Amino acid sequence: MLSPDQSFELLKERIIKYNPQADLSIVEKAYSLSVVAHQGQQRISGEPYVTHPLAVANILAEMELDCGSIAAGLLHDTVEDTIYSTEDIEELFGEEIALLVDGVTKLGKIPYSTKEEQQIESFRKMFLAMAKDIRVILIKLADRLHNMRTLKSMSETKQLEKSRETMEVYAPLAHRLGMQKIKWELEDLSLRYLDPIAYHEISMGIDQKRKEREEYISQIQELLQHRLDGLDIKCSISGRAKHFYSIYRKMYTNNLELDQIYDLLAVRVIVNTIPECYEVLVLIHELFKPIPGRFKDYIAMPKKNMYQSLHTSVIGPGGRPFEVQIRTTEMHKVAEVGIAAHWKYKEGVSGQSDIDSKLEWVRQLIDIHKDMSDAEEFLHTFKIDLFGDEVFVFSPKGDVINLPANATPIDFAYAIHSAIGNKTIGAKVNGKIVNLDYKLINGDIVEIITSTVPRGPSRDWLKTVKTSQARKKINEWFKKEHREENIIHGRETVEKEFKRNLLPMSMLKDNSILEPLFKKYNFSTIDDLYAIIGFGGLPVAKIITRFKDEYKKQKAAVVSESIIDDVKPKKYGSGDSGVIVKGVENCLVKLSRCCNPVPGDDIVGYVTRGRGVSVHRADCINVKNLENVDVANGERFIDVFWDEQVGGKYVSDIQIIAEDKPGLVVEVANIVSNMKIALLAINGRILKEGLATVSITVEVSDRADIDKIIRSFWNISGVTSVLRTKI
Repeated sequence: MLSPDQSFELLKERIIKYNPQADLSIVEKAYSLSVVAHQGQQRISGEPYVTHPLAVANILAEMELDCGSIAAGLLHDTVEDTIYSTEDIEELFGEEIALLVDGVTKLGKIPYSTKEEQQIESFRKMFLAMAKDIRVILIKLADRLHNMRTLKSMSETKQLEKSRETMEVYAPLAHRLGMQKIKWELEDLSLRYLDPIAYHEISMGIDQKRKEREEYISQIQELLQHRLDGLDIKCSISGRAKHFYSIYRKMYTNNLELDQIYDLLAVRVIVNTIPECYEVLVLIHELFKPIPGRFKDYIAMPKKNMYQSLHTSVIGPGGRPFEVQIRTTEMHKVAEVGIAAHWKYKEGVSGQSDIDSKLEWVRQLIDIHKDMSDAEEFLHTFKIDLFGDEVFVFSPKGDVINLPANATPIDFAYAIHSAIGNKTIGAKVNGKIVNLDYKLINGDIVEIITSTVPRGPSRDWLKTVKTSQARKKINEWFKKEHREENIIHGRETVEKEFKRNLLPMSMLKDNSILEPLFKKYNFSTIDDLYAIIGFGGLPVAKIITRFKDEYKKQKAAVVSESIIDDVKPKKYGSGDSGVIVKGVENCLVKLSRCCNPVPGDDIVGYVTRGRGVSVHRADCINVKNLENVDVANGERFIDVFWDEQVGGKYVSDIQIIAEDKPGLVVEVANIVSNMKIALLAINGRILKEGLATVSITVEVSDRADIDKIIRSFWNISGVTSVLRTKI
C-alpha cells in the first residue's frame, strides 16, 4: 500500500498528464492543510484519515478536473471533521474553493428535530449549491464512490444505510449528469450489500462463462474490424461487460434467466464522425439479423444527461443475441464522465464556454424547486424530476420535448410556456383528441388546444401532472389570484393553533423568532407565511413545531443565564480543599470551565479583574491566548498549587469516538457505573462513515480517576479515540 505522500505524488503526475500547464501550488497547499487538519484521525479500517481525501482527489483527477476542484476534494472534510471553518478555508484558498467545500459539508452543526430532517436539509443544501457550481456535486460523487469502495469496514447496519442512500440518490444523480462509469460502479457496490445472494449468483454465472463469452466477442470483433477496414473507417472495437445491477434489474423485473438477457454480450464501436456511426449501423444490420424493437437512436434524440449513441440488438453467430453500441470518440467521453467531459474551468481558459448551455437544465431544475418551503417535499419532487425515466415527444413543428415518464399533455403545455399551460382546454395526440390526463409515450406528436378568453388552470390538474415545472406554475397562478384570501385564512389557522398550544401571540411579531423561520422557508414577510398556509402549500403543524422549538430555546437560554449568574466562585485557601495561591491567603479562586482542571494536572493561575484567580490546565488553549493580554491592566499569571492534604470532587469531560453500534451509550454508562464514579451527563451523536461519538461528564477525585476511566473505555470494541475534552 502506498503512503499518503506517495499517493500525492501520483496525483500530481496524473494532473500534469492531462493538463501540463497546471499550477500545482494550490493542490500542494491543500494537501499540506489536509494532512495537518486530519492529523491523528483514522478511518474505521485503521488507515490514516488523509487517505480518504487523497482518494477523492484522485477520482476527480480521473475526470480531468481543474486544480481548484482537486484542492477542494483534498479539503472536503476539513470543515465537517476538523477545527477549520469555512471562513478559514476562504482566507487560505479563496472564495471559490471555500464555496465548493461548503457545498459538500453537511449541516451537522445546526440542530434539527430528527436525523432524517437533517439529512434532507443537507441534500437540499447540496442541490442548491449545485446550481452555483456543478463541481460541488462532482466532488460529492467522488466522495461517495470512495466511501462505497471501502464500505466493508463499516457495520452491517451502516452498509445497508449507505447502500440504500447511494442507490436512491447518488447513482441516479450520476446517471442524470451522464456519468455512467461512476453510476455503474455505485450501483454494483450498493447491490453487493443490499442483495448479496443475488450479487454473488450473477457474479458466479458470469464468471463461469467468461472464457466462452470472450471468445465469442473476439470472433465478432474480428469480423467487424475486417469489414470496416475495407470501408476505410478508422475505429476502435471493444467488448463491453454489462454491469451487475443492470443484469439484476432485468432478471428480477422481467423474470428472466441470465442467458435470456440480450445485451449481456455487447460490442462497442467508436468512430470519428456522426456519418460514420450510421454507416457502421448499416453494416451491422447487413451482417446480423436485427431484433425488432431493439434499435434506439440517441444521436438524433440525446438523453437529458447528454448521452448520445446508437443502440441495436442483433442475432449473432450460433443464434446468440448481443448488443452493439456505436458512437464517436467525443460521445464516448461524455458517456463515461458526463458533464465533466465539458468542463472548461481549467488553467489558461477564460470566458464563457459551452458548459453553460450543458448546465442550463440544472439551473432550471433548481429554480423550480428552490422556493419550496418544505424540505421533505423538495427532496421528493427533486428526485422525481431528476431521476425518473423519460419520454420524447414532438410539437407539431417537429421540436423534441423531453418529459418524465407518464407525463400528460398539461406537462407538455407548461414545458412550452406557462401562458400556454394556463389557457389549455384540450389536446390532440397524433391528430386525435385525448383527455388531459392521457399518458404520453415516445414519438407522440402533441398539439395543445387553448382558450381564446382569459382563464386559468384547474386544481384537478395538480393530481395528474408529473413535472414540478407544471405543478409550480399551477400553484403560482392560484397563489397570485387568491393571495388576499389565503392570507386571511392562513392567519386564522395560525392564531387558532397558537391558542391551542398556549403560545403567546407576541411571538408573531418577534423578529428573533421569525427570522430563522423566514430563512428556512424562504419567506420575506409574515404575510408570506400566512399565504402559503392558507393556500395549503405548507402544513400549519410544521410551522407550530418550529415556533415551539424556538420558544423553548429562548426560555432555556433565559434559565441558563440565570443559573450562571447565581453560581458563586468557591473560595480556596491554604486551609480549604482545592488550590493554593502562592503568597496569597483567603483568595477567591475559580476553576476554569474551559478546561476543568483536576488534582494531578499541571495548572497555572490567572489574576482577573474583580473575579479573583482563574485556574487553568497548563496545556489549555486559553492560557496561550491570555499570554498576549496587556499586563499593564493588572491582569497576570500567578503560581498556584494543588492542596494535597484535602480531597474534593471535580468535574471532567471525556469524549469517546467508536464504530456506531446499538447499545454503545449504554456500554459507556455501565463502565462508569461499575467504577463507582458519578456520571453527571451523557450524550451520543452519530458521525459520518459509520462512527459515533459519546460525550460524558463525570465527577472525579483526581487525574488518576480520569486516566482509569480512559483506559477502561479503550476496552470497548470499535473504539478509535478517547480524549479528555473541554466543555
